[in-house]
Amino acid sequence: MTDGVGEAAGRLLALLAAEADPAFAERVRRYFPNGFAALGVPNAAVAALAHAHVRERPDVPAATRLLLAEEVLSRATHHEEVLLAFALLHKSARRDLGPELLDRSLDWLEHRVSNWAQCDDLCLKLLYPFFLGHLDLIPRTRPWTRSPSPWARRAANVAVVKFVRRTVGATTFELPLSHVFDNCVRLLHDDDAYVQKSVGWLLKVAGRVHPEEVAAFLGEWKGEMRRETFRYATEKTKDGPPENAARPHA
Repeated sequence: MTDGVGEAAGRLLALLAAEADPAFAERVRRYFPNGFAALGVPNAAVAALAHAHVRERPDVPAATRLLLAEEVLSRATHHEEVLLAFALLHKSARRDLGPELLDRSLDWLEHRVSNWAQCDDLCLKLLYPFFLGHLDLIPRTRPWTRSPSPWARRAANVAVVKFVRRTVGATTFELPLSHVFDNCVRLLHDDDAYVQKSVGWLLKVAGRVHPEEVAAFLGEWKGEMRRETFRYATEKTKDGPPENAARPHA
């Protein structure tokens, strides 16, 4: 282990624990019907702690930050500690990390992530900026649909939902419809409710960009699609343009 990584992880976890609010933790638990251990620290405070640590150490290599994130995850026993690990990499994701982040992300989804919020945080706050700088690596998430972990299967959709159509620099990137539809077909009979919600979410966003094609897909597969998945895919929202779509309820 790189010198100082263990000490830094311990200090960050202690600072996070010092902000614990049991009353807030109890209020948050209602969003997680399967139960989870929480300190009761708001997401914004978790991110602020991580970003302050990174800002105070601008010369630390991204590889060392990745080691620190791994160390925090190895010690994590509460929800916010997992989010802290991911937040430590936010500033490095777009330009300083390479394909190794995808390998680590899959491992985290399969072995460290334990709820939909952690899954979506990894996808929307870490993998999203990563893919902005690595559009060519987006297809590497497709095999995640076959993972034994429901969080990796959910992430196969959530990690790409903002790229259905996305302005990147001076160009517009569009996720191929074959990617969207193949993911959804692969996961159409998945037993996990959170995976099903990700199918509906991806189809809903794709439908705002490609309404005729998605309508045809829904017509073809409606008989095999769960009622709630179909309902979510066809739900009308006020999110605005696809690339400004808000995160839906889990």
